[in-house]
Amino acid sequence: MATETEPMASEPTNPAAATGDPLVVLENVNKHFGPLHVLQDINLSVRTGEVVVVIGPSGSGKSTLCRTINRLEPIDSGTITVSGEVLPEEGKGLARLRSEVGMVFQSFNLFAHKTILENVMLGPIKVRKEKSAVVRERAMALLTRVGVANQADKYPAQLSGGQQQRVAIARALAMQPKVMLFDEPTSALDPEMINEVLDVMTSLAGDGMTMIVVTHEMGFARRAANRVVFMADGQIVEQNTPEEFFTNPQSERAQDFLSKILTH
Repeated sequence: MATETEPMASEPTNPAAATGDPLVVLENVNKHFGPLHVLQDINLSVRTGEVVVVIGPSGSGKSTLCRTINRLEPIDSGTITVSGEVLPEEGKGLARLRSEVGMVFQSFNLFAHKTILENVMLGPIKVRKEKSAVVRERAMALLTRVGVANQADKYPAQLSGGQQQRVAIARALAMQPKVMLFDEPTSALDPEMINEVLDVMTSLAGDGMTMIVVTHEMGFARRAANRVVFMADGQIVEQNTPEEFFTNPQSERAQDFLSKILTH
């Protein structure tokens, strides 16, 4: 297909991933940090239930892309829509839309003075004004799902890094988001803790959660992604199914990248 090598192709190439409606759409998105053009005319559409893994060299714009989707980073031009609604620049509209976009960061960002259970319950109670009893039941179910229910009454400092990151995932899920963003969720973890977090993420993907994942974990990309998006120098250079991308990359930039990170 001729469009496979066009840098800005935005439609998924995996038929299984094209069944849902577009949930997150970026159109001609540009972002500068001073003279540095970190996102250059980005076009990307992510459908409901799709798992998109964004990979590429350091400094390619991956994390910035992820952070623009809930306006942690404002954009200079272009549009970003979630469920057909353009992201507001500020105010209650932004807070409401942001609550539908869960985010898990490199660092866990848990409140040190609150228990694990309190951390997970905080958002729905404070932002959504939900009843404590309802939220507690959901929070415990989520902590069970990510394998740390027995740590509910402990404080973050008493948990391992892998456990804290799983709590951070549960906290984001407690808001019942439409889409989950993961920005290098395992990069701060010791090697033996990485798989326990990736296993939770793989389970979420299997359950149909819409996910945009920035990661260096190629095994996860192969296993869980519907589509791999390869970025370099602020641009989407190539995107394809994991099988096609890893076995037959179309661009020289992707071929060079994969030759350096994959052992054969």
